[in-house]
Parts: sequence; structure tokens; C-alpha cells
Amino acid sequence: MSAPIQIGVDPNDSPITIDVEELLATRLLVQGNSGSGKSHLLRRILEESATLVQQIVIDPEGDFVTLAEVFGHIVIDGAAYSPPELTRLAARIRKHRASVVLALDGLEIEAQMRCAAQFLAALFDAPHEQWFPALVVVDEAQLLAPAAAGEVSDEARRISLAAMTNLMCRGRKRGLAGIVATQRLAKLAKNVAAEASNFLMGRTFLDIDMARAADLLGMERRQAEQIRDLARGQFLGLGPAISRRPVSVRIGSVRTGAKVVMQKMIPPPNALPDELHALLHEDLHIDEATPFEPAPAPQRPAADELIEKIAGHAIEAEELPAAPAAPTLSQAEVDAAIAAILSDIAAEEGCTFQPQSKLFQDFTVRCRMQRLTAGRVDMNQFRRRFAMAVAGVTDETSDSWRDILRVAAVLADDLLAPFLAIAGAARDGLPCPADEELARIYGTNSLGRIRRLLDHYERCGLIVVRNDFSGRRSVSIPELGFATEPLEA
Repeated sequence: MSAPIQIGVDPNDSPITIDVEELLATRLLVQGNSGSGKSHLLRRILEESATLVQQIVIDPEGDFVTLAEVFGHIVIDGAAYSPPELTRLAARIRKHRASVVLALDGLEIEAQMRCAAQFLAALFDAPHEQWFPALVVVDEAQLLAPAAAGEVSDEARRISLAAMTNLMCRGRKRGLAGIVATQRLAKLAKNVAAEASNFLMGRTFLDIDMARAADLLGMERRQAEQIRDLARGQFLGLGPAISRRPVSVRIGSVRTGAKVVMQKMIPPPNALPDELHALLHEDLHIDEATPFEPAPAPQRPAADELIEKIAGHAIEAEELPAAPAAPTLSQAEVDAAIAAILSDIAAEEGCTFQPQSKLFQDFTVRCRMQRLTAGRVDMNQFRRRFAMAVAGVTDETSDSWRDILRVAAVLADDLLAPFLAIAGAARDGLPCPADEELARIYGTNSLGRIRRLLDHYERCGLIVVRNDFSGRRSVSIPELGFATEPLEA
């Protein structure tokens, strides 16, 4: 099955099409300098495919909000909603297959990265039955997936880059087909660019960008010069959804335009220098004394109203209640809630194989969703408490666990979890955990590494390993007088 849409014509005026069905499986990368016609190309693709597939546009500059006027896209102002509201909106978007434009032009670049990452992660986490096909168009992708660190924080860049990489690498199985546009390939993270199988390359002037574009198009380096000569709105296309050989395409017309239109060249006013000098300096002291009154902020729809619009029908008030005021919790309640969050994360399959930074980010998000102050647990505390949660330490204040943790204080945080698992089994008189279980707790697939870890514990004087004549292993903790039952080796 195919679903072709015409995006333009070749030099012989023959139509050039993109197969949307194939595009959903192979993704698209658009590159071109500012003014080359990237946004015009994206708008053409969106307009021609609007009736065929759901569309989700990540719009850092607010250029695509006009799609709502003709095609009925829902416009979401990213600056108007909190992270939990944005997550609920994204969930409803996938459920009801609504075409939307997430406008980020009201945010600074770091806030744009965090907002887009939150939104994409929520789309990505939709349940399996909602994995409907959708085009996810990201304009100015080099802002959300930069190849190198810039003025934004490392955390913002990391979570934004992870969301964009997930979209391009793993989004296909969830029905999400990424279309990313960038001014320069050198500015876009390679993990994001490398996952696209279709390319539309517009005008660019830097040698490094021309060389990379030529490589992606399968052209020889000496042929890269023609990329510099492309006219505005002209692109070289290649890919299973476009053409098996590089083809030149002149993009067709569109029905909508950008929200902000560039004014044409206007000559300066015809006035004498003395008159202009007087106009510029007249009553200047009065202007300085006039207080500045900012224009009133435009009214934004509440999250509940927007969700109702997305759903297309009235939503029960109790289904999506307004965010309650943050309750006042006692320290004991906060500690219990944080312990429950850590236990939930530790119970997830494969959690110990995830980077600590990613786990800590997940932890802080869950804390914010429950209106807890995650700042009371920093990264160092998180490592230790997560290791305790993985090992099954449910109450660190109990006498037995307090003694075990006192003995384990000499261990680094990344070595703590296997020892606690062994100590817990020894305290309860259970068999020593198998190497495979210790490897899972430690986050490794190497059983040899676990044996070396046990040797390290023994050299530190924390444990004594005994193997009987039948090959069964038991572990004792001399300082506490605990010992595990024998385990078949």
C-alpha cells in the first residue's frame, strides 16, 4: 500500500512525490541554510498529508500555528502549561489522534528544550494500543538536539537530546515518524541525523555541510558544489519514500503562511537631516520619565479546555481535576513518599542497567508530579538510596539494617547494592543470591565481574566465602555474625 503526495516538480516539470506510508517507516531529514525554503517545504508536506495521517509539529519559532486556520490543527502554547499538564495533553493527543502544533516561541532556548523533551517523552510513553501512526515534525532541530554543548545547561541538553534520539531511533515501532529540519548538519547531533533514510538537501555554503550533504545523497565530493547553486525552494531528494537516485525538486505552492511575514524592501523616508534629528530628539526627557507599561499577556486556554478540544467532546470534570494546592506534608510522610518512588523505580525491569543520570532525572520528575521537593535528595544521596532500594532495604532505620549499613559504609555507592543483597539474605538465613541475581542487581552481564566483586568484598574484610566439598557456596559476615545458607554453585 502507498499514499503518495506531491511536493513539487523536477526540472522537466514532472511531479515529485513522497510516499507517506513509506515515510512513516523511514523518517526524513531536511537541511538548508536560513532562507533556503525549509519551512516552506515542511509546510507543503504537512498540508498535502493533513488528511492522510495525524501530525504533531514541534515549532520553536511559532511559524506553523497558521495550520489551525485551514486544517484545524490544535495550537498548544508550550509556555502556558506546567509539565504535568503538558504530559496529560500529550497523552490525550495520542489517544484521540489529534493533529497539533506545539508552539515554543514564548520560551527561552533552555525552556524550549525541557518543554519539547517532556512532550516527546509523553508521546513516546503512550500505551501500546495507542501507537497510531503520526508524523512528528521538528523544525530547527539543531536547537533541540545540538551536536555540542552551548549556553544551555548540560541537564537540559541531555534530556532534550535523549528525547530527540528516542524519536528518531525508536519512534517507528510506536508509530512516530520523525521529520527533522536543520540549518546545518554540523550543528545537529549525529545520532539524530543518522537515523533518517530520506533526505531533502537545500542550499548551503559551508564546505563541511556540502560534503556531509553529498555523502548522504551518495554523490561524489566534486558534485557537492551544485548544492551551493540551488535556488530558494529547490532541494535535492533521495530515499525510499522519494527516489532511489538523487533528484532535484522545486517545491510547490502552499495554502498557509508564516505568522510573521518578512516585509519587502522599503526605501528610507525622504526627509532632511535636520528634520529627522528633531524628530528623534524632541521631548526626549519626557519619554524617559514615562513609566513602561507592558502589553497585557494574551489569554491562553486552560489545559482542561484544550484537552476537551482535543478529545472532541466534553470531559468529565472529575476525570481531569484542577491541580490541587500542594499539601503540607510532615518529614516522615515526605520520606515515605520518596522511599516509595525509589522502590517503584527499582522494581522496573532493567533499571540497574540504566545510567544513573537518567534514573535521577526520572526520580526528580516523579517527585515533582507528587509535589515533593526532590532537592532534598541530591545525586550522591540518590545513588546510595537507589542501591538500597534495589537490594530490598525497606526500612533503613531498623536495628538490623542500621548495623548492616554501618558495616557497608566503607563501600562506594556503586558497590553497595550486591553487598546489601548478600547481607539481607545472611540476616534472614536464606541462601546466598546466585551470581546471575547479583549481576542483575549490580547492572552487569558479566558473571566474572561478580566473582571479582566478591573477592573485593572479602579482601576488605566484609565477608567470608566458603565452598563445601559439594561445591555449595555460603557467605558469612563476621562483624555481624550473619551467614547465608549454602547455594548450589
